[in-house]
Amino acid sequence: MQSISLGHSPLKVSRLAYGCWRLAGSEGAAPEPSSDNGKRAIQAAVDAGYTLFDLANIYGGGRCEEIFGEALRESPGLRDRIVIASKCGIRPGNPAAALPGRYDFSAEHIVSSVDASLKRLGVTTLDILLLHRPDYLMDPAEVATAFAGLHRAGKVREFGVSNFRPAQVALLQRFLPMRLCVHQVEISLLQLATLEDATLDQCRAENFTPMAWSPLAGGLLGDRVKGLLPGQRGYRPDATCEELDRLATNYGVARATLALAWLLKHPAGIQPIVGSMQPADIQALVGATEVSLSRDDWYRLLVAARGVALP
Repeated sequence: MQSISLGHSPLKVSRLAYGCWRLAGSEGAAPEPSSDNGKRAIQAAVDAGYTLFDLANIYGGGRCEEIFGEALRESPGLRDRIVIASKCGIRPGNPAAALPGRYDFSAEHIVSSVDASLKRLGVTTLDILLLHRPDYLMDPAEVATAFAGLHRAGKVREFGVSNFRPAQVALLQRFLPMRLCVHQVEISLLQLATLEDATLDQCRAENFTPMAWSPLAGGLLGDRVKGLLPGQRGYRPDATCEELDRLATNYGVARATLALAWLLKHPAGIQPIVGSMQPADIQALVGATEVSLSRDDWYRLLVAARGVALP
């Protein structure tokens, strides 16, 4: 697979990333007792050339990191060939203790979350740590202290954010002693906000790599799973898929592959995060990196997704 640099960092990674949020089973369901399916998906991604693996401390209640750690222990040498990203900052609710779901960027929580992730993964260093969703009570100076300590201790190499607004990224960056290298946000033909809200513009200006979660809109743009995520804010999946199917035939690829190629065409250098658990799909989607989508076809898909002509 083709490779890219992550922002300004020295990290070189595959053009597509592999998302590990379903390694322990379907999101929202109790984790599956067996880790076999998850490890098979990881191996399929490794075999297909994926080198960036995206995790979070809350995925599967921590079980996804544990499964990934099992895969590392069973494949000597794998750790040295891949880049591991994980996230922290979301604290699930606890009805028994009358605690709501909330966000927490306190230094104590960031550091303890990283320590717990390292233990579950069985590694000494995270290549990338991302703050998962903005904490309304964020003290950027406190975050900077936590990041600096983690970097100094060798526990985290690079840092990023996820689901931030551009102004929030700029505020945090002002206080950090290091540059952020990635911003992970939802981007797909059915989620176009980043084209309009300056997120991708900021990524280009500041040399952050934009990582696209749910690049197939929770399966709506794919060929298998339909609607893993809530409604896509007014866009038209049926019309978009019809145009994808028409153009995919011309390019000789599957609908999902072309949907990823649409993201790869953008000059911000978007890195889609593939989340399929099907080994055949994990391999097939690599074909998106070989599609040379024309400018006209890129705009045909954009107009289909918008449902109205551009002004």
